Amino acid sequence: MKMSRLAAFSSSLLLGAVLALTGAATALAAPSVQAVDYVALGDSYSSGVGAGSYDGASGSCKRSTKSYPALWAAANSPASFAFTACSGARTGDVKANQLGPLNSSTDLVSISIGGNDAGFADVMLTCVLQSETTCLDRIATARSFVDTTLPGNLDSVYSAISAKAPSARVVVLGYPRFYQIGGSCAVGLSDKVRSAINSAADHLNTATAKRAADHGFAFADVAGRFTGHEICSSSSWLHSVNWLNIGESYHPTAAGQSGGYLPGFTSAA
Repeated sequence: MKMSRLAAFSSSLLLGAVLALTGAATALAAPSVQAVDYVALGDSYSSGVGAGSYDGASGSCKRSTKSYPALWAAANSPASFAFTACSGARTGDVKANQLGPLNSSTDLVSISIGGNDAGFADVMLTCVLQSETTCLDRIATARSFVDTTLPGNLDSVYSAISAKAPSARVVVLGYPRFYQIGGSCAVGLSDKVRSAINSAADHLNTATAKRAADHGFAFADVAGRFTGHEICSSSSWLHSVNWLNIGESYHPTAAGQSGGYLPGFTSAA
């Protein structure tokens, strides 16, 4: 039996309506990433120290076009991108100098912070230049700071972010372990010291992850992504001590930003 013209027309209208509703639902379920307003905060691991290709206008903050925030923005074309992360920043510096772009419309925030508060640059300098005993004592002091003082510092900066950008998804990124134990380094620090430094990095990450979770923030642990790419590996994504450019020592290379930090942030964002 042939369908009447009226029935065929009605079926066509019904099908069109279903398709239109389905398309609308799909659009609502998958909003475009281009609507995102993204602000990148933090220290040198977020600004991209060690990756090269620095924006001259950023001065001593050394913001790199090869940093994970810049790479993510280039790949996702957010509606707006504010990059205020700065080399050497501590939690107090973030509150004082970096939160200006945040507002009620901010959708996404990234931040790595806490390593400078805990004095990890001084830890590495002490361990490279002084005795093993002095090095291990300095590591113990840093771990104590992470236990006693850093949580309050992180609470303060995380609360400030939430106050200025209450609707934003905030992704807190951790730090890599520096050394592959039993790797290819024939000279330099002992494996005892290298293990203690790695353990201190894990300790810092654990404390940071807890504070992030307590504020409802996501935590991106990049240590696993750097496994096999630590200093003393055959394919390091981290600079070892560099006496010609001391500031880049123990920071991710461009490969570390693109292969370690960018996927960690992308998966959490």
